[in-house]
Amino acid sequence: MSRHPENPPGTVNPAPDPTPSSRSHAQPPAPLDFHLGLVGVAAPILVFAAGAAWLGFSGAPDERGLWPVLLGALGVGLVLARSASAYSAAALRGMSRPIVMLMVAAWLLAGVFSVVLRESGLVHALVWAGSELGVRGGGFVLMSFLIAVLFSTATGTSLGTILICAPLLYPAAGVLEASPVVLIGAILAGATFGDNVSPVSDTTIASASSQRAPMGGVVRSRLRYALPAAMVAALVLTLLGGGETAVTQAPGQGAMLEGNPAALPMLLAPLAAFVMLWRGRGLVESLFAGVAAALVLALSLGLVSPADLVYIDREAFQARGFILDGMEGAVGIVVFTILLMGIVGAAQEAGILDRLTQGPGRTVETARAAELRIFGVTSVAVLLTTHSVMAILAVGDLVRDSGGRAGIGRFRRANLLDMTVCTYPFLLPFFIPTILAASATATGESFGIPRVSALEAGLANTYSWALLGVMLAAIWTGLGRSAPDTDPTISSR
Repeated sequence: MSRHPENPPGTVNPAPDPTPSSRSHAQPPAPLDFHLGLVGVAAPILVFAAGAAWLGFSGAPDERGLWPVLLGALGVGLVLARSASAYSAAALRGMSRPIVMLMVAAWLLAGVFSVVLRESGLVHALVWAGSELGVRGGGFVLMSFLIAVLFSTATGTSLGTILICAPLLYPAAGVLEASPVVLIGAILAGATFGDNVSPVSDTTIASASSQRAPMGGVVRSRLRYALPAAMVAALVLTLLGGGETAVTQAPGQGAMLEGNPAALPMLLAPLAAFVMLWRGRGLVESLFAGVAAALVLALSLGLVSPADLVYIDREAFQARGFILDGMEGAVGIVVFTILLMGIVGAAQEAGILDRLTQGPGRTVETARAAELRIFGVTSVAVLLTTHSVMAILAVGDLVRDSGGRAGIGRFRRANLLDMTVCTYPFLLPFFIPTILAASATATGESFGIPRVSALEAGLANTYSWALLGVMLAAIWTGLGRSAPDTDPTISSR
């Protein structure tokens, strides 16, 4: 999904080794085995997916509604595990992975970032700029899609794109006559495009390296699928992007958005984060730079006062302010991420991916059958792990072996892997990208723009839908299968 140089894709920093004396007396961990076999292993994930789907179809936009679903899924795991203590320990190890803590830190910083930018008046400045340029309705949605495409392609981070672009662009939907649902779908679509094609995206790196393919060739060959999907997505977003002509606000819902260019210099803050990411710095480091730039600009321009950032509410015996508001706004996605990774971590320790990759023998399939198998096994892997890179690494060897025997080139195999993992996580309402996009729509509430559910955001992601269609058509028709590709795994056989 997103690019994290400080935590390479697919790697987890090991816990410190115990001392020699403690190692000799340590008891081996209880085996993580389940009643009902593979069904028992998958049950917690299936319970979570069913609950998330139910909430999505019920129109619940708040990720906090998934907390009890996740707790219920963990409870199912405890009941079905042959050792409840072993399952608990595995879940806690999943929750405490460095990648999870990285995401938690990113969510908290992004919450502060978005609140400071919003309260400084940057959304009003964007409304002014859109009005001056005459960009409204579908035009504003298309512009938002292209901004997200540029950001995600240059930085390789889909999550960073959502975290930075959505709070800026979504609140302007009402005044600029854009459909809120289509607008958040456009931002999600643009984030997906960069994740799919950027040479610094972790999915691009994982898919190319797992198939032993050179990065440049993989990216060039992927454009034959990605660009048609992007053009279809842009056309649909433009046609469907028109929304209400005015914002209808309830009492106490906030001031009407009015164009005001005073905060335009605040654009330097997200630009600072963009430059840091583009130069290969970590997501947390880049967000810190963006927050620092936003605070300096807002204070120096007189857009906020120091007392607005943190102050003591003596009557309520609480600390308050923009910084705390931003961190509190991220609590929903933080708790969701921690609980979800507990479920996924326990399933991984139970060997669910090992069982998945126990593919057929060395029977040579037709190219179409082999590609359908690649699509199918990668789909199952990403649905069970809810993590794109994890799924690629889990099935990479199987795909390289079975695809190579069927004469499928390494570029084609890498592209099938990457395109598959750039569909489900950006479409279905129980993956982090869609949940994060839905969470970001809370920034529009103070401007009278309603929140959007994860299901609605995913359904509006026209790029992933178009990419799925392009990929299935390419598999069925063989389009692009015969493209030049020197693959030593084929010639050696």
